[in-house]
Amino acid sequence: MHDIIQQLENKRGLARLGGGQKRIDSQHKKGKLTARERIELLLDPESFEEWDMFKEHRCTDFGMEADKTPGDGVVTGYGTVNGRVVFVFSQDFTVFGGSLSETHAEKICKIMDHAIKVGAPVIGLNDSGGARIQEGVASLGGYADVFQRNVMASGVVPQISMIMGPCAGGAVYSPSMTDFIFMVKDSSYMFVTGPEVVKTVTHEEVTAEELGGAVTHTTKSGVADLAFENDVEALMMLRRLIGFLPSNNREKPPVVPPFDPTDRIDHSLDTLVPANPNMPYNMKELIIKVVDDGDFFELQPDYAKNIVIGFARMDGTTIGVVANQPLVLAGCLDIKSSIKAARFVRFCDAFNIPVVTFVDVPGFMPGTTQEYGGIIKHGAKLLYAYAECTVPKITVITRKAYGGAYDVMSSKHLRGDVNFAWPSAEIAVMGPKGAVEIIFRDEKGDPAKLAEREAEYKAKFANPFVAGARGFIDDVIQPHETRKRICRSLAMLKEKKLENPWRKHGNIPL
Repeated sequence: MHDIIQQLENKRGLARLGGGQKRIDSQHKKGKLTARERIELLLDPESFEEWDMFKEHRCTDFGMEADKTPGDGVVTGYGTVNGRVVFVFSQDFTVFGGSLSETHAEKICKIMDHAIKVGAPVIGLNDSGGARIQEGVASLGGYADVFQRNVMASGVVPQISMIMGPCAGGAVYSPSMTDFIFMVKDSSYMFVTGPEVVKTVTHEEVTAEELGGAVTHTTKSGVADLAFENDVEALMMLRRLIGFLPSNNREKPPVVPPFDPTDRIDHSLDTLVPANPNMPYNMKELIIKVVDDGDFFELQPDYAKNIVIGFARMDGTTIGVVANQPLVLAGCLDIKSSIKAARFVRFCDAFNIPVVTFVDVPGFMPGTTQEYGGIIKHGAKLLYAYAECTVPKITVITRKAYGGAYDVMSSKHLRGDVNFAWPSAEIAVMGPKGAVEIIFRDEKGDPAKLAEREAEYKAKFANPFVAGARGFIDDVIQPHETRKRICRSLAMLKEKKLENPWRKHGNIPL
């Protein structure tokens, strides 16, 4: 018995050492933590239960039979974050560069299968050189097995990817199908083909950081949600995100006992919207002043800045926030902002998270770039997401809600549950100036007459009362009571039940 225990300890020691001390030191020199250190930081102390510690690859080509490490380059298992169960895999770059083999994939698939079975989030800490070349098609098959599980888990349990090193080729497609992607600046990157291949095929000179670094993917491509300075900050923020999310699609979001009174009023909101309708203001100020304790977890803050998305709490319960941002492009909807918001609304709907929408939108972005880029189809994604969404939906129109963009932004016509407007709201087909120039085009030669017509149009339509008269707005509220009215509405909608007609799945305009 003593011998087998000793053998067990030796095996455990080998597994914990990964690729050896020299490679661990190299990882630390790059400012990166090891696979096991990352898990320790992410999970509650002493909560990690490791699986398949002794699993080894089965490859016998290229001398691989003589080069085996217990665990085969990925640490898998489950533990808790703030007492709630999560499943996790953490790729170990010190073992074959974290490359994915057939057995490496089997380990990941096992924890994903269990996560779906028990209804717990899956967190992937990615740090891998890609498919293990020595295994050929077997490693590619392993990737496809993981992809299939990503699809099966989508909308069933939250899936979060943390890119903490290289992620190239087929490796990028698993994270791309997960719900959120975080990256670490200067030490992580994602691309389908690396700089060398790009140079060969397109003759472009580009560095790995420029091609697929954290800044690139959080500002230009929108592939990643957030970028952090180092591994420690990234893992701490990941713990914070998990606190907002339910464990699966059968649960309601977690409730945190609130310290912020639901009937708190904030008179500074009464002067948030400028008197001049062409003057911008910061919509984030409204969000922070309305949500519990000013705690707003924004996603994709540096991409498509004309729309703001993120999680917050109202009366202790998680909500998803979608808001036009007048500071950027006057809050217009364009291709990027439509896609950004649509995916977020669909996530909230899948996981029973109420959606609160703050509207100040003058319309869709005009121009050839947008039309040739498919704004019609991409704008329809946001429309589709809101229309399909069955969770509680509360909308507050702060200023402009013009044209089709009014319809799209969680209007009453798309089954908005409670739709409020501030007294400053203007709900119309278009702005007064443009409307008058079309309706009274025969009077264009008379500026005084046009100005008079514009004043008349403003008095009649540039207010919330026409929409209110038709029941498209439930109430016109004072800005300072916005928090109180939203909290009351959420409490009323707590047991809302609404089902879409049965179907295999809809055909969202991709």
